[in-house]
Amino acid sequence: MLAGVLFIGFAALAYVLTRPIPPPRVAGYVQITNDTLAKRGPVVTDGPRLYFTEGSVTASVLAQVSVVGGETAVLPAPFGLPYLLDISPSRSELLVATIPLGQNPSTQRTGSPLWIFPVPAGTPRRLGEVLAYDATWSPDGREIAYVRGGDLCYVKSDGTDERKLVSLPGALWWPRWSPDGGRLRLSLTDNETGLSSIWEVSAEGKTPHPLLPGWNRPPAECCGNWTPDGKYFVFQSTCNGKTEIWAIRERGNLLEKRPGQPVQLTTGQMKSLAPVVSPDGKTLYAIGEQLRGELVRYDSKSRQWVPYLSGISAEHVDFSRDGRWVAYVAFPEGTLWRSKIDGSERLQLTLPPIRAAMPRWSPDGRRIAFFDAAPGKPWRIHLVSAEGGRPEAPLADQHNQMDATWSPDGSSLVFSYYPGLAVASNRPAAPPASPGVVGVYRLDLRTHKTVELPGSDGFWGARLSPNGRYIVARVLGPGLVLFDFTTQTWVQLVKGAAGFLNWSKDGQYVYYMLRGSEAAIWRVRVSDHGVEQVASLKDVRQTGWRPGVWTGLAPDDSPLVLRDIGTQEIYALDWHAP
Repeated sequence: MLAGVLFIGFAALAYVLTRPIPPPRVAGYVQITNDTLAKRGPVVTDGPRLYFTEGSVTASVLAQVSVVGGETAVLPAPFGLPYLLDISPSRSELLVATIPLGQNPSTQRTGSPLWIFPVPAGTPRRLGEVLAYDATWSPDGREIAYVRGGDLCYVKSDGTDERKLVSLPGALWWPRWSPDGGRLRLSLTDNETGLSSIWEVSAEGKTPHPLLPGWNRPPAECCGNWTPDGKYFVFQSTCNGKTEIWAIRERGNLLEKRPGQPVQLTTGQMKSLAPVVSPDGKTLYAIGEQLRGELVRYDSKSRQWVPYLSGISAEHVDFSRDGRWVAYVAFPEGTLWRSKIDGSERLQLTLPPIRAAMPRWSPDGRRIAFFDAAPGKPWRIHLVSAEGGRPEAPLADQHNQMDATWSPDGSSLVFSYYPGLAVASNRPAAPPASPGVVGVYRLDLRTHKTVELPGSDGFWGARLSPNGRYIVARVLGPGLVLFDFTTQTWVQLVKGAAGFLNWSKDGQYVYYMLRGSEAAIWRVRVSDHGVEQVASLKDVRQTGWRPGVWTGLAPDDSPLVLRDIGTQEIYALDWHAP
């Protein structure tokens, strides 16, 4: 009798310890914001309010909204371009980075000052002399973990006692401490492939390892947060072209020591980004994103941006020499198309998984050069017939090739290598291989041999002038340089940050974009290096693929941009988890 009772008891206990636990789920989408403005995670909450970064990369602000919805309010910040990082365990202070003017938060790796911003009111204070890309508070609020490049570091919450903890093999961002303070998880972007994954490291900096090795191929995970009770870790992942929210239970039952398999929480037509669970554990908040752009041209007479080519959602637009044909990259799909300038005879030239960027027509109008920037492999310059066919790569190496422009006779291409996330360390973004350094190169299409231009080490984003005499390029630091084939010398053309270079049709000017609170398109005259502003971008919401904005020129040298007409709103979902 006793044996039977014990057997039943042990069987019941075994069932309790080993029974499958129902997966977490979400329900009841409720839209919280409704202002159509771009929003960037993280979203943090003190309970009654949500805080987030809003606006474009050239004009970001801190914003707040009630968790039940309503009007979004801006939090006045007495410094640069603010970027929200975290909220303190007491829910009374925000951790904020100030992004240098002219730099994109998604690519800036040299570090920014950190500020502690009291909410709902108070005077911000600088966190010592810390320079970081991202940061998070410890659960007890005594320390702040921050990242810069591939280094994970600690500093006390009063800004003292900075110390490096560990270095990881990539660019780190979005650090998050586990509720018990024993671990950190971070998003890591691989310097060579640009792919993101989530890594875990102990609070002492020991046993760093990827959280989900081999789960998603290629990996595309980031932006995770623990639930307040520490039972689940929620994150975003892109699988088969869809970005959704997933959750991992830290342990399936008392006998399991490892986290369970990820469970998909969201599914829909929009991307779901940057999840966070409310302090009471009842609501999951996420950013819902639907990408779309409108191609617009600057009308110098009206000083307005007006739809161009019927306002198609396209970027990286280039025109044939005779002005009859246009090539462009559809946004957000990343496919290459060509058509006549009136929209007729439209033809798709590439298919996924190719991610086309920066197409350029050959002088005779028969071919188009572009580079494939698909994740998970080195970028490759490709050539494709304007009549369609299989794109071919004329050069194979392990570097990220980019920005090919044609010589006037069509026999060669001038291109460069993308320094990518390795800009801060002044080394190529791919493993050492011939030619082996960031620089400007000429590729002979007949022999497929490359030659580096003398003195071009560290220069990138090169553009050959229409007459073939000059090359303009960016440097690893801020500024533009100009190469003259006649004198075989480089000279400084522009000081300060400048991006998206375009030659005027007559080759007398280089157009470029400046970011920051006074974002604008400028041009510099090659003959005397005189500069002038062409069009303000201050009130233009831009979108686009990496690094988030693009500018080009119409055949009459009118500036072109892709205006953001997509939506990014915050949603609340009921969180149900055993």
